[in-house]
Order: sequence, then C-alpha cells, then structure tokens
Amino acid sequence: MKLAMGMATALLLAAGVGVSPQTPPTTVTAASTPASRTIDTLARDLERVESVREVKDLQRTYTHLSQFGQWNAMAALFADDGTLRWGDETATGRKAIKTWLKNDAGAMDGTRPGSLHTEIIDQPLVNLSVDGRTAKVRWDGMRFLGDGKGRARIEGGIYENEYVLKDRHWQIATLRYHPQYEGDYATGWTNVGGADLPIVPPHFTLDETGVPNPEPSGPAPRTRASARELADRIGRLNDEDTVRNLQNAYGYYVDRKMWTDVVDLFSADARFRIDGVGVYRGRDGVRRAMERMGPEGLTHGQLNDHPIFDLIVDVRPGGREAITRGIQIGMLGDADTKKGAWEFATFRNRFVKQGELWKLTEVHVQPLLSADYAEGWGNGGTTSRADRAVPEFLKTPARQAVTAARTHDAPSQNLTDLKRRLDRSHAYDGAENVSSAYGFTIDDFQWPWMAGIFAVNGNKQSPFAGYYFGRDRILGAVNASWGGPLPPDALRARISFHWLTQPVIMVSQDGRSATLRTRLFQPRTSKDGAPGFSGLHGGMYHNQAVLENGIWRLWTVTIDEHYYTSPTWAGGWASAEDPPPDAPKPPDSPLLTRYPPDIKLTELGEREEGFRGGTGTTITWPGILPMWFHYRNPVSGRTPERYWPDCVPCELRPETRMTAHGYQMPPTGPSVDGVDVNAN
Repeated sequence: MKLAMGMATALLLAAGVGVSPQTPPTTVTAASTPASRTIDTLARDLERVESVREVKDLQRTYTHLSQFGQWNAMAALFADDGTLRWGDETATGRKAIKTWLKNDAGAMDGTRPGSLHTEIIDQPLVNLSVDGRTAKVRWDGMRFLGDGKGRARIEGGIYENEYVLKDRHWQIATLRYHPQYEGDYATGWTNVGGADLPIVPPHFTLDETGVPNPEPSGPAPRTRASARELADRIGRLNDEDTVRNLQNAYGYYVDRKMWTDVVDLFSADARFRIDGVGVYRGRDGVRRAMERMGPEGLTHGQLNDHPIFDLIVDVRPGGREAITRGIQIGMLGDADTKKGAWEFATFRNRFVKQGELWKLTEVHVQPLLSADYAEGWGNGGTTSRADRAVPEFLKTPARQAVTAARTHDAPSQNLTDLKRRLDRSHAYDGAENVSSAYGFTIDDFQWPWMAGIFAVNGNKQSPFAGYYFGRDRILGAVNASWGGPLPPDALRARISFHWLTQPVIMVSQDGRSATLRTRLFQPRTSKDGAPGFSGLHGGMYHNQAVLENGIWRLWTVTIDEHYYTSPTWAGGWASAEDPPPDAPKPPDSPLLTRYPPDIKLTELGEREEGFRGGTGTTITWPGILPMWFHYRNPVSGRTPERYWPDCVPCELRPETRMTAHGYQMPPTGPSVDGVDVNAN
C-alpha cells in the first residue's frame, strides 16, 4: 500500500525506514482471501495463525521456567544448534545454553530460600516467514533478581529473537538480548555501562509491523484434516482470545478494587486459592478474598496494581475448559502513609464455558515473595516459596492433538464462514502487533514509522494537548514536540520505554477492526540515573485498529496518564506528595500554540476531566485519576461508571468513527463470535 502523498510520505522516504523507491510498501501483504477457498488453503492459513500463537507461547514458557530455575527445560526450548547471545556473550547448543543460564543466575536462581529470578518478556511484535518455517519476534524484557542474602538487582533490555519449526514444534533458533539498563536495587538502574544507548536494529519494515502473517507462496499442500477438525481448531483459537481478554480484564478490575465486577466474572461454584492463606469458595468467597486488599474502590494515595505478564492460555479439547498461567507483579502502597511494597507471584487459573459465555471458575495464586519497597527483596522479603511446590507448567499440545471433537454444539463447517472466524483470531494478532509497534517506534523516536503505522484517516492524542487527524498532522505534532526522528546510528543518554501489555482486544465479526485496551508499563532509564527519571510510571491506552489494504493499522490512540509516578527511585510511587494548595496548575502543552491540535482536550468535557490538559482541576498522583473502559463487564454486561466504547474524539467528530469508513464496531460486552449478547 502506498502512503497518502504529503509530509508523512516525504519523511518516510527520506528516512529510508520501511519504504524506499526501490522497495515500495506493497511488497508486504496479509494472507490472501480469494473468493473461492478450498479446505487445503484454509488448513494452511490455520496452521500459520497457530504458528504465531505457538511462537509467542514458546517464549512465555521460557519466562515461566526461568522463575523456578528450570535451566534444563529452558535449554530444551532451543533448537539443537540454537544460540543464546546475551550482550557480548554467546552460547551455542543446549548443553552450553543450560550452563550459561545456570551460571548467569548464580545464587539468584529462584530456587534457594529467599532468592528471586522473575523475568518478564512481553510486548511481542511477530513476523512469520513466507514459508511458515521460521519467525522473528521483538520483545521488551526485564529481570527482577535477588539472592536472599542481601543482593537485589533489576535488568532490562530488548530481545530480537528468531524461531524455527522442526518436527511440528517451534524452537528458539536464536535468543538475542540487547542490554539497556541495569543496577542494584538500593541505587536503582542506569544505562548499561553508564553509557549512551544505541537504537537496537529492528527485524521488520514499517508495513511488516501490521502483517504478522504474510501471504504464503505457491499452492497449499493437501491436508488430511476434515472441515470439522479445522472448525474445532479455529474454535479453539477464538476461545483463546476470549479467555485471554477475560483474564486480563480481571486484572484491571483487581487493580481498581472493582470487587463487584470481579465477582461477576466467576461461576457460582468458584474457588479462589492463595497458597499460604487458604481457599475461598463461591462468589461470596471470591468477594472475601478480594476484600483482603481492602473495601471496594481506590482511595487517595492507594496503588493496587498487579500487572500481568507472559500470559499463556490453553483451551482444552472439547472447548469447555481453559487454563491460564502467567506472572503477576504487585506494585502496592499508600502514598499517604509513605509505605510501598512489591509482590511477585505466579497464577494458574481455570475457566469454564457455561452456555455461550466463558467464566472464571478457579483462581490459584502462588505468592513467591513480598517485600517492603524501601528495603527491597535482597534479603528474601517476607514470603519464601522454599517450602512450596512449583506450580504445574502448561505444555502446548502438539498440533495433531488439538483436533479432538468438541463436546457441545457442532461448529459451522462452511469454509467461507470458517475463514471469517479464523480472520477474527488473525485480527487479534494483527492488532497486538501494531500496538507493540507503536511502543517500539516511540521508544526510539522513529516518528515517520510511528505516523506510518496509522490508517490514512487515523487520529492520535498528543499527551496533554489534543487530537490530530491524518498521518501528516500526527507526524507534524510529534516533530513539533520532540524534534525530528533519530538516525539509525543515534546514541541516547536516556530512554523512556513504553511497554503496551495486558491487552483486552475486541474484534469485529468480520475480523477487519478491533478495539484495544493496554497497560502502559513505563520503565525509564538514563545515563546518570537522575532522580525522578529512573523508575516506573503507569498509564492506560484506549486504541482502535483496522485492516487497511491488507495491513493492520492504528485507527485511534488515546493515552490516559499518569495513574502513578515515581518521583525518585529511593521513595518510589509511595513518595509522591500532593501539590500545595497554592501551587500553579501544570503548564499548558507547548503544542497548543506551536502546533495546535484539531481537537483540544478541553473540548472533550467529562472524558478528559482531571487529566493534565483536560477540563476541571488536574489530578496528579497520589490523587486517583478516573479510569475509563471501552467495554462492559465481559460476563455480566455491567456498565462501568466511566464508559466510552468508541474513539474519544468520535462524539465531537462523528466522521472519525470507524463505522463512518466502512468498518464494523467490535463488541462492547459479553459476545459470541463478535456479536454482543445478553448475559445469562
């Protein structure tokens, strides 16, 4: 697809990023959708979508094993001749990789009493090869390490990994880690080596960010699978998306202490188990388990964030049960009492399908370590997992084993309808990919790329100022804010990383549009560790994406921020103070005069009330900003107090809606196959 002519096109071409006169963006397109399909092409397309999921889960499994020092099992995830490249160090072959992993961890292995080895690798940007035999993925990574005897560290960086399909199983061909920041807990992290940081070369072009699964070449091979078997496997993918949304939505409700919405997600016979605490039964028990964190609703100064990372979803044969497993990091505290805390845990939850709706039926949380923020986890914190069994890992079934017939209603075996259903799961991956691309491009100040991943009629909020419509205006705003894009060989003294994680992605029935809610997890680093810069900050993205000319693009981007900030590393989020009563309001964004937005935040009334640059009194942490949702409760259909289902500027500019440009509105609550339904 050729970009619309204008400033965006000129800068994209001048930057040589993703497009050039010799290599036009039309070289990458999504999997084809001919009018007449065969069961062979459907089977091939299905295997390709399954491959994208399996590659992601392979890397997530690596992190799950890493928490418990499973070096043998981690090495077994690599190909026979696989390679681990960690900065300047290299290990090739499983035996050498196992030795490297073990030696690197040392006493910080997650198995010794009080030790911690929690590694999170998230925000995937996936590109499957044309032949479907290899894949490349860019990830953000971060490690929380401790030996239980006084040492604690944090490390972070970028992964550019390669994967290979052998004997119908995906394996890691190359794990390539680019260290970016590191440091002891007591002093906080700084840039690796105290040096300026280079841009990590991406494996993808601009258009490839929106095409996780490119068009295959040649005729599809003959398949032995029946239409019924393919229907079951496609149903498994669709169910996986629903369960992933449900798990991530549960996490957001917990963060905001929305206990009524949490309880709504559970079946009547629910079980909630916390190792070392006990088991709570029924919905009333779930409520009691939640109220261990206090009454419903956040109050001034409270932080109750439990971000979810590396989530694996396993829908069991038959399609009536699913298991999720993931890593949970608690960032807790009360700025009014100046007390903060960390919690590290693993969860393994069970979901059941009752009628047409999936529900949570069992939560199992295994706390690994809790620690006071000021002290850190170097001495083992207050919770040790030495006397607890390792929670069962999830094993992705071999592709042949997931075709067991479903035990409920027979799925449609019409090939056209099956392709539409498959497109819906393909859309989930496409939307996640372009969301990840947004984070990576703004991390590296690649403004032409960032503008280029928007749809032609897309729009973007510039923080604290307002909305800009179209690629030229989006690019103009970011250039006016930050200056021109960085060249590929640029070095940076500081970086603000934008992890967009824990997605709740609602896909339309036709698989051509999606809405996304993602968490902004924002570690920042600098060369000198300047106070107030190194630390963690959080926000919430409310985005939409569309399939435009075969490539997934962002339709709208809205960021609500910051729900919490870390004024200093030593004090963390609990050290924040309310501004004095006579303090001046935060300064207006210079964009308002330098490059005025098409819609100012002040024009959006209640939707931007409390946010910097919006209406009313600005609320800053430790004040509690309002939390908006683009969806109703996915089980009960309960409408949240702050509900905005469409793009934020849509009410003022109806012509900016996706539906005004031929796209369907994705569901906004309990749904089946992309269509809203009434909850039972």
